[in-house]
Amino acid sequence: MSEDSLPGDAHSEYAQDLPDYAERVLEVADLIPAGRVMTYGDVAEWLEEGGPRQVGRVMALYGGAVPWWRVVRADGVLLPGHELEALGHYRAEGTPLKEAARTAEGHLPRVDMRRARWDGGELAGAHT
Repeated sequence: MSEDSLPGDAHSEYAQDLPDYAERVLEVADLIPAGRVMTYGDVAEWLEEGGPRQVGRVMALYGGAVPWWRVVRADGVLLPGHELEALGHYRAEGTPLKEAARTAEGHLPRVDMRRARWDGGELAGAHT
């Protein structure tokens, strides 16, 4: 998943061709503040539709239009194949990370879900 996966952004002309659910998932991803994350399940719960797998599918197909690195697995493990790109974004945004143990494969940190998870805060009452 690169930022080139989808031309323009989620609100471009191309968005008119997106399935409604995909457009709504991308809108939620776009709301997540820098330095914070939501899990695939959190996004589905926010939308009150679908589940983590459906959100993951949308992000895999169309996520390049939004800050895709802010939608993560519940365990905080970095997106396979995109770890270094995501890590660069997390470090630039100040996303809380848990450094990997020396015995961990690849020695890659994970997102510190306890500190980085975002619940929508003041936006929670105004969502879809």
